[in-house]
Amino acid sequence: MSGNTPRRFGYLWKRPAGYRDRVEEPLWNEWRRPGPTPAQRRRDIGTAVLVMLCAVEFVVLVNSMGAFVFKGAPGLHVQVPWMAALSLPLVVRRRYPVAVMLVVSALFIVAQSQKVADNLVPSAILFLTIYTVGAWERNRLLARWSRLGVIVAMFLWLGFSLVRALLGPPADFKDAAGPMDPVLASVLYGLEFNIFFFVLAYILGEMAWTAARRQAQLSFQAEELRRSQEQNTRGAIAAERMRIARDLHDVVAHHVSVMGIQAGAARRVLDSDPAMARDALQTVEQTARTAINELRGLLGVLRADAEPDLRAAPGLDDLPELFDNARAAGLEVSHSVYGSPREVSSAVALSAYRVVQEALTNVVKHADAQHVDVRMRFLDSALELEIADDGRGRSAAVGSGFGLVGMRERLAVHGGSLEAGPRRDAGYLVRASLPTAVEEKV
Repeated sequence: MSGNTPRRFGYLWKRPAGYRDRVEEPLWNEWRRPGPTPAQRRRDIGTAVLVMLCAVEFVVLVNSMGAFVFKGAPGLHVQVPWMAALSLPLVVRRRYPVAVMLVVSALFIVAQSQKVADNLVPSAILFLTIYTVGAWERNRLLARWSRLGVIVAMFLWLGFSLVRALLGPPADFKDAAGPMDPVLASVLYGLEFNIFFFVLAYILGEMAWTAARRQAQLSFQAEELRRSQEQNTRGAIAAERMRIARDLHDVVAHHVSVMGIQAGAARRVLDSDPAMARDALQTVEQTARTAINELRGLLGVLRADAEPDLRAAPGLDDLPELFDNARAAGLEVSHSVYGSPREVSSAVALSAYRVVQEALTNVVKHADAQHVDVRMRFLDSALELEIADDGRGRSAAVGSGFGLVGMRERLAVHGGSLEAGPRRDAGYLVRASLPTAVEEKV
């Protein structure tokens, strides 16, 4: 097997050249079950030992009761080795299922020809080997025909035994009381019991094989789903970063425009009105400081080639519109502000707006809530937002939390933090903190 064809989930798959992440969908009709694990091999050893002990015990009990299946049974010194010989192949039943079934079938017939007293445990061993071939043999054509061959051989042996019994001394049916001839009833009973016995072993083996293949399919699909979720998460992060870039473009473009206008005004009045020029240059200086602080969080995080969106960037003053939209969707919204409201940078205001927007959207879509409480706290060096609902504690659905990923990416630009999770009593809580420290000097 080459290094480009690894084994996964019990089938062979080929990795396309230059394709690292995608796993090629296997042909499930050609699926091959992997061999037994070390733990399963150890269990097979334990099973073989347990079956051998039970076989020896049953032989001793049958001989002690005198309840012989065949007349003229040999002594225990002959029967016990036969029970051990029938049981020992089970040690490798899952590693070599067909070989074990053929060996046990041959030993079963020979043991009956030697008139071993007990027939129950040998029949159970034969049943287990036929089932194992159906459940574990990787070559399905060999599994089918080998089992059918053994079943046909067993019915031929059964027919031979019945003929031999009919040609021998007549059986004693002194307690027979049914409407049928006792010999005919005995023959029909033996045939029907053996048909049920072998058909059940065959069907259960097929069911076990199908269940194993289905488990491999589920494992493959789970792996594909995990890869897809990772790809979606990466895509969500990239999309959110591009969205942040578009939003911040408006903020930066605004500052640059103000700087350009003020610089032009200062140039025109520099000689005629130095005081006005000084004021204009001071405005340029302050605007530059604000723009640099906002760009510092952007550099190294966002894509430089994101296309700008020239729409006006929303801020804290636009939050009432969000609340009205949520109310229109049937949600009761309460809003409260704590601390002394003050001006924050446009970028911080935009990020705060987006966090509230995403949280309210999740409440409306997923939480099945009646009421949501939005609180805004102006702390000494931070703006804190808290959105709490009374729903089912799933407002950040759908498990993967792409909305939360976007919030965290947005807050990370400003060095902020996000906490989100179910509340202790009911509902879901989103708490965001955005630093609003005094802007650094250039």
